[in-house]
Amino acid sequence: MQGVLDHIVLNAEDVEALVRFYTEVVELAPERLDAFRQGQVPFPSVRLNAGTIIDLAPKAMWQGAELQDRGRPNLGHFCLTLDRADWEGLRARVAARRIPIEGPLPRWGARGNATSIYFHDPEGNEIEARYYEEETSPPTT
Repeated sequence: MQGVLDHIVLNAEDVEALVRFYTEVVELAPERLDAFRQGQVPFPSVRLNAGTIIDLAPKAMWQGAELQDRGRPNLGHFCLTLDRADWEGLRARVAARRIPIEGPLPRWGARGNATSIYFHDPEGNEIEARYYEEETSPPTT
């Protein structure tokens, strides 16, 4: 089986802080932000690409008693793959805001060997950003 990532959900203590981070630092486009602010939808998102979004779930969505086992912590980390120029731009924006960066480090991923950095958003979610030197096909089994 092979699939494509549709979305991830980050449980947010402060949705507006995450919106600012993902739109200003990571430079992702907001989705449904005005509708969220007007109370028309329960959460906003940011768009990673045409087929993938990151949903930013406010505390009211994940703090209920029936959701306690599914609430925080969110996840180990998630990884964004960028071309090298975009990766370098992101690295510069993160550094300019004095956000601690681990790396660059050699890493292996879905397309083989890559160069990665790691940093955290305002709520402590770890983000790995990487680029591949060459576009390669995914490994086959």
